[in-house]
Amino acid sequence: MTEKPRRFRAPEQDTPWSVPVIVAQIPEAGSHVAFTANSAQRAALAELGALREISEASAEFDLAHGRGGLVHVTGQVRGRVGQTCVVTLEPMESLVVEPVDITFAPAGMVATRAVPHTADEEEDIPEPPEEIVNGTINLGRLATEMLFLGIDPYPRKADAVFVAPSEAADPDEHPFAALKALKETAPPSGRKPKPR
Repeated sequence: MTEKPRRFRAPEQDTPWSVPVIVAQIPEAGSHVAFTANSAQRAALAELGALREISEASAEFDLAHGRGGLVHVTGQVRGRVGQTCVVTLEPMESLVVEPVDITFAPAGMVATRAVPHTADEEEDIPEPPEEIVNGTINLGRLATEMLFLGIDPYPRKADAVFVAPSEAADPDEHPFAALKALKETAPPSGRKPKPR
């Protein structure tokens, strides 16, 4: 079974890309929110994610009310990040497009997730809702987490091919080289070496 990728958790305080939305101000019919990170925010995000650079970062979300104070957030996060190819070690740019489908709930409704006993049980346990903090959802923090989730940790250029270093075989290094050298210095069979 392939292990599920774990979502990066942006720090609650000092989130570089902060776009708070007050839940009480979301219209009953829902709302559409789109925003883009500026150059200072992108630089801070790149530092947070240990990336060479982030040249683009944007998010587009649809927010809808659910029962019991739930808020359903769907949409997409896009970004263009500077990385290093793991094959050629050359700088490269990666496009990140990460879909979002997450539910937020008031603090009292967010249950602690039980730890599965086996790997198979992981598939049957749904992700718990995210917590609405002080009546607010920080969409910038969500966008940050989803952006980092979509980044390939082992980026590779499309035309990159790994070539193992080829070295000419040294005839003196094969397993029988020592035996051959010993044979050449040993006296012929049945003869004792002449005293000097």
